[in-house]
Amino acid sequence: HHENEIAQSCAACKQSNVSYWIHNGFVTVDSEKMSKSLGNFFTIREVMDLYHPLALRLFLMGTHYRSPINYSDVLLESASERIFYIYQTLHDCENVLSQHDKGLQESIPPETLNVINKFHNDFSTSMSDDLHTPVVLAALSDPLKTINDLLHTRKGKKQAMRIESVAALEKIIRNVLSVLGLMPTSYSEALQQLREMALKRAKLTEDKILQKIEERSEARKNKDYEKSDAIRKDLAVVGIALMDSPDGTSWRPAIPLPLQEQQVAAT
Repeated sequence: HHENEIAQSCAACKQSNVSYWIHNGFVTVDSEKMSKSLGNFFTIREVMDLYHPLALRLFLMGTHYRSPINYSDVLLESASERIFYIYQTLHDCENVLSQHDKGLQESIPPETLNVINKFHNDFSTSMSDDLHTPVVLAALSDPLKTINDLLHTRKGKKQAMRIESVAALEKIIRNVLSVLGLMPTSYSEALQQLREMALKRAKLTEDKILQKIEERSEARKNKDYEKSDAIRKDLAVVGIALMDSPDGTSWRPAIPLPLQEQQVAAT
């Protein structure tokens, strides 16, 4: 069986850079094995018509390669939301770092070094443990949270020290994403593609969302909070989250509200 797979690949490609072949766990749908006979299968092409390839890759890496992986819309939506958050955080880093002298030599605070060292150790240990990618993905949370804290909430810290910390954190996250094959050509391009796919799943256009944002803004000015909340909820139902800030209201892809409720019910 496996020799035939290798033979097919060699016949299909003029040359192969594959040195190792590994067998993955079965894909299940609602805990049943995905198969043509059961009619519960999807092609990669069908999935990538609605979800970004890197979101699909993140979803697959969320389960150890030798374990069964349960396909579900909620897990794909969760992966899509997660990778948007990762790229948005790194895009914010990129914007901040581009405004500062790259020659800064300020020392990195011990607490930031601790986060970096722990993440590096978690990555090395997990990848050495039979490519345990789910642990690596979980370990991304601390450095990403630290970056957002440095960029948005720690205004009292010395500016140069904050910038050095952000640069060091961005570098190690970028290196790990490169190893995992999760680095996009550009953060801004990937974010735009993720937005476009979210619009497609929601069956909306960006102009329609901007119109809804304007309607909500008018409702808030008129203190019609019931209408304001209804607009926010209607968009949340189809996977569009509104974010209010001093600069105005923007939107981002999110897990559709019914799927969020399904997640909560399952826990």
